[in-house]
Amino acid sequence: MTSFFAPNISSPDVTPQPATGAATLPPKEQSQGLICPNCAGVISVAEGVRIVQCPYCSQHSLVQGDRGILRWYVPQRVDRAGAENSARGFLSGIRKARDLRRAAKIEEVFLAYLPFWRVEATVAGWLFGRVREDKDSTKPDEHQVFESMNWNDAAIDVTEFGVHHIVLSRDDLLPFDNQKLHAEAMVFDPSESQTEAFEEARAHFLFRSRAQASQTRTTYENIQLLHPEFSLVYYPVWLVRYSYRKRIYQIVVDGVHGRVMYGKAPGNILYRAAALVVGLALGNLLIVDGTALLLGLSSRSSDDDTGLGALLMAIVIGAAIILYGYRQFRYGEEVEDKPKEYRKALTTPTVKLDSIGGLIASSSKLSELSDMMKSGMALAEELEEAKRSGRLDE
Repeated sequence: MTSFFAPNISSPDVTPQPATGAATLPPKEQSQGLICPNCAGVISVAEGVRIVQCPYCSQHSLVQGDRGILRWYVPQRVDRAGAENSARGFLSGIRKARDLRRAAKIEEVFLAYLPFWRVEATVAGWLFGRVREDKDSTKPDEHQVFESMNWNDAAIDVTEFGVHHIVLSRDDLLPFDNQKLHAEAMVFDPSESQTEAFEEARAHFLFRSRAQASQTRTTYENIQLLHPEFSLVYYPVWLVRYSYRKRIYQIVVDGVHGRVMYGKAPGNILYRAAALVVGLALGNLLIVDGTALLLGLSSRSSDDDTGLGALLMAIVIGAAIILYGYRQFRYGEEVEDKPKEYRKALTTPTVKLDSIGGLIASSSKLSELSDMMKSGMALAEELEEAKRSGRLDE
């Protein structure tokens, strides 16, 4: 046999004709990339096939090169009825329209396999720095990392599906079966960069290693990925589309565990109004009355640091409550549910509003507070419109 690999070109002088009875490949599996070394005819090669036959001169050839990316799939365990039940359970909730479960009509339910990049590696190395010993001092620390870690993320644009991450183990994986999957569901092809996916996986492994070390300051680190395995996993999801008041919404149901992975629903107008009013009331109570009370108590106490800390904490909590209430009103017209386990894996620490510094740093959130008064008229108009349409009486 002849071993060859050539670019997709053809000879301008020779136009060979296919041999009678030569086997042809289905259009979906064809890949124009090889030229016969005997007659210069272009050979269509299906992915994964190593021995090919020229359709023009019938010569057999051995294809050599990269084996490609390992491909797996996770078999479906939840049927259509189970997916519909999970979707109907999603339609209930205080944040959603009160008549949603009764008025919503399921329009379409179909199975799809979404591709996810998966990286598994042994993460090994050292981090040298300092850890907190007590309230006022730190001590030197060296932290060893030696752990098998895995990461996965969607290999397509998931703006419509909202699922970035899946929960799976190696035991769930089966070799990819192209014919089986296309016969039972819609299969999406990967479109996101493989290189960017690997770099994101590396960043996630570094983030986990640093989080385990819990060092206040790291002066030196050397972390390596040993034997990284890059693969593509096709995961089953049920896409459920339903209509409510002439609008279409989508719910994504896990095809293995039956849980809702992502979903959108119309919001509850009364809940939004109550969240804004209660948030403003409680927040102002903490900021104004709580501050006055703490100032009075601190004047009788000799510990100034404790009094100042309590004062700042009251302001932070009050502002956070106001902000939460406002955001529920401002963005609650459409509810978006995205469970934590299906969100993108972290690569950097998240900013928390548990300190006055974190609150000040979140300037984009604080800027929303200036829009609260403008939103008051919008709330009144929306409630009036809902009353006229009869939605408040349902």
